[in-house]
Amino acid sequence: MDFFERQRQVKRMSFRLILLYVLAVLAIVVVVCLAVAFALGAFEAPAAELAWLMFWTAVLTGGSILLASLFRTIGLRAGGGKVARDLGGVLVPEDTTDLRLRRLRNVVEEVALASGVPVPEVYVLEDEQGINAFAAGWSPADAAIAVTRGALDRLNRDELQGVIAHEFSHVLNGDMRINIRLIGLLFGILFLAIMGRTFLYAGAFGGRERRDNQGSNPLPLIGIALIVAGSVGVFAGRLIQASVSRQREYLADASAVQFTRQTSGIAGALKKIGGLETGSRMATPKIDEVGHMLFGPARLRSLFATHPPLADRIRALEPGFDPAQLTALAQQWRAAPPSGLAEDAAMGLSLTEHGGPLPGQDTRMAVRPDAVAASVGAPQQPAYQRAESILERFPPEVLARARRGDTAPGLLFGLLLSEQPEVRDSQLSALRERHGESIVADTVAAAGWLAGLHPLLRLPLGQLCFPALRAHPAATRQDLLGTIDVLARADGRVSVFEYALSRLLHRDLYEATYETPPWPTRKRSLATCRNAIASLLAVLARAGHPDEASADHAYHVGLAMILPGQPVPMTAPQHGVLALDGAWPLLDGLAPRDKSLLIQAVVAVISEDGTMTVAEQELTRTVCGMLHCPLPPLTALPA
Repeated sequence: MDFFERQRQVKRMSFRLILLYVLAVLAIVVVVCLAVAFALGAFEAPAAELAWLMFWTAVLTGGSILLASLFRTIGLRAGGGKVARDLGGVLVPEDTTDLRLRRLRNVVEEVALASGVPVPEVYVLEDEQGINAFAAGWSPADAAIAVTRGALDRLNRDELQGVIAHEFSHVLNGDMRINIRLIGLLFGILFLAIMGRTFLYAGAFGGRERRDNQGSNPLPLIGIALIVAGSVGVFAGRLIQASVSRQREYLADASAVQFTRQTSGIAGALKKIGGLETGSRMATPKIDEVGHMLFGPARLRSLFATHPPLADRIRALEPGFDPAQLTALAQQWRAAPPSGLAEDAAMGLSLTEHGGPLPGQDTRMAVRPDAVAASVGAPQQPAYQRAESILERFPPEVLARARRGDTAPGLLFGLLLSEQPEVRDSQLSALRERHGESIVADTVAAAGWLAGLHPLLRLPLGQLCFPALRAHPAATRQDLLGTIDVLARADGRVSVFEYALSRLLHRDLYEATYETPPWPTRKRSLATCRNAIASLLAVLARAGHPDEASADHAYHVGLAMILPGQPVPMTAPQHGVLALDGAWPLLDGLAPRDKSLLIQAVVAVISEDGTMTVAEQELTRTVCGMLHCPLPPLTALPA
């Protein structure tokens, strides 16, 4: 199952989730109406009076559930970080020097670079000693990864890598959006039970005067009815959680193995959950809301478990696994619990792995359109090794500045600083006018550190800077994006790299603020996007083939792949890569399978000769990124 098929499944699952929620709400409304009518003796009243009572009871009950769900969902609009903080999560500083926290951030950064998505916020649940983790957010741009203190202390690097890769699978597959939406829906159903307890308390302790004056007090009965109705709703919610979560865990486990190319990491983490007394249990009282999104079950037993049995998950990874091993591990660890850092030291692992050298700057990479499309949202182990290589190649001072909110902007500006004296002077003058003298000094210093930077490191540097930029207020982010645009246009033209960096940062920062793309999301067909597709392919053909004849040939190769039998002549784009701005709102609305075809056509145009330069790789990743199809670093063998 590839990325595009999973996207279709996520959309179907979203529809099913809403349908099940509506059915649950209707069932609760019916139960409450009947219970209230019985409590008030309304069945003996005239039919009109009974109907009036039923109507308003249904309105109040259904309205309460929907408003509670809406209130909770709005409260989560701040993204994955909000969920993590609600559970007691503490943000891990980008520049932390704590060994465990640094190891965690390194692993998260590597997996993000290898996945082709922005680096998420990272949190630690300090009060949770069980081994657990989750990913939360409305989109990759506002995602957060959280791990428990138990996971941080007990897991070695391979195991931590496996858990993080598992959670990134949920980020890439779109599971996070369903998970965070489900939190809001479950809260609405649970809200009835809370109201029921309030009514019951008021009737038992605050209704004495009412009983003396009227001889009876319906509040306790109404409270009991609401508790029962709320329990029915929670029961339905558990069924929904289980149906949404269980099979996705197997898929995420398999994706983590595919990514890291070894089963010992994630299988080892699962074994530690089974062998340690704390397991994956969590103490937070909000566990009912978030149980479906955790790496491991937060409770020992549950009638409607959100996760498959632990032994079954391990056996799926290691077919010869014997559950009796967990008993032996439990006895071994009871006296001396494992330490992740100690195991790393015993295996000779440092905070980072070694991914090998990057290809030469002039190397052309051999690619196939179908292979590139198949790698979308499905990073493989070579992509992880490439990410390790990327992190190793950055000078320490560059990494340190990329991780700080006050120095990351200057680093990005330094990437765009021209080597031509007159253009450079114009850029520095614009910087001085927009941000002051201090940012000019930061930018000049950054440009010196970045001189000769390998082209494959430029877009990843933007990814690494993203968490620091996201921490700024929205107005500051907008100023930074405006400055990037000014610097890119200072010489009267926009290069492929300048376009890629500015557009990807703009999209990610916009979605981190508003949880939606910078354009209306509407479903589109290939037929309605015909002109936008032609414009995109023409821009790419011109960018990769300066010779008019070869550009025209490449354009028609891609056009035949995506729009067979529809001859559309190539029109030279007047504004170069900037002509792509008008295409994204249309093309992002294509169905998943149509996006797959479009990406294959894009690769066919860019790599008409079967190879790609570094600039062409940047352009390909930009196209995929703007279409919300995360593309890992291309790692084909040199041609």
